[in-house]
Amino acid sequence: MKKEKTEQYESAIEVADGIYWIGFYDVDSGLHCNPYLIVDHDEAVVIDGGSRPDFPTVMMKILRTGVALPGIKALIYQHYDPDLCGSIPNFEALIGQPGLKIISDAANHMFIRHYAVKSHLVSLESIGHEYRFKSGRVLRFVNTPYSHSPGSFVTFDTRTNVLFSSDLFGSYGSQWELFFKLDAYCIECNTFPVCPNKKTYCPLYNILRFHQHIMTSAKALRHSLKQILKIPFMKILPQHGSIISQPNDFVLLFKLLGNADDIGIDAITTEKSGLSHEDIQIRFVDRGDNFNGN
Repeated sequence: MKKEKTEQYESAIEVADGIYWIGFYDVDSGLHCNPYLIVDHDEAVVIDGGSRPDFPTVMMKILRTGVALPGIKALIYQHYDPDLCGSIPNFEALIGQPGLKIISDAANHMFIRHYAVKSHLVSLESIGHEYRFKSGRVLRFVNTPYSHSPGSFVTFDTRTNVLFSSDLFGSYGSQWELFFKLDAYCIECNTFPVCPNKKTYCPLYNILRFHQHIMTSAKALRHSLKQILKIPFMKILPQHGSIISQPNDFVLLFKLLGNADDIGIDAITTEKSGLSHEDIQIRFVDRGDNFNGN
């Protein structure tokens, strides 16, 4: 069964007009990475290109779409993690174009430059939070700070109404499908995450668990979800997990994540008060610790 699943994902898969999934099904991993390629006539951009070990697979799939490497004009990185950015030097070496742009939020570029980047780093602010193809097709960038990094953002393709959501709506889980599927009984389930129908995994729980561990706080997650609700998307393409396209699933997931309180630091502490003068005084003065080593 695993072999059959792997085979169906061996080629690039067009998931919207000119948008290709160029990842792979890693049967040994619980974290599936999804780089994407957007092709618009003779231009192309890569979104969240993937890690260095994944690069041969990703590049093979790009070439099989018929894209000419000099036509790749930009690499877009929605945050700075190595599972997105690790292959930057590989892309630069093969594309070999001095005009290649690496587009991200300025806060991410502080870290992206440590991947030995040679290309021009372009901040979202400097291009008005949008990238425009020669055809007029526009990608809009919307900041989602601290979901999960300070410079995190999502990308909206105005032609197809596709939202590239980065880590938002991602999931953990060794059992994986490219397209998100919920059984009818999942919609009304009240025993979550235990499946009353004996299903071996719960896709909703996998998404919730991912956000609990990856996102910084419930406050940051809710802020990002509110920003996304303003976008007229019809399909969500996360960097991890599965592509989501059904309105009922959108409703369920926004409710699930928007009402979760145990996200990031909020699952560890509810502390809201600052450090008291008394606590500081006791630690550094009243105890008489000798910081001079005498």
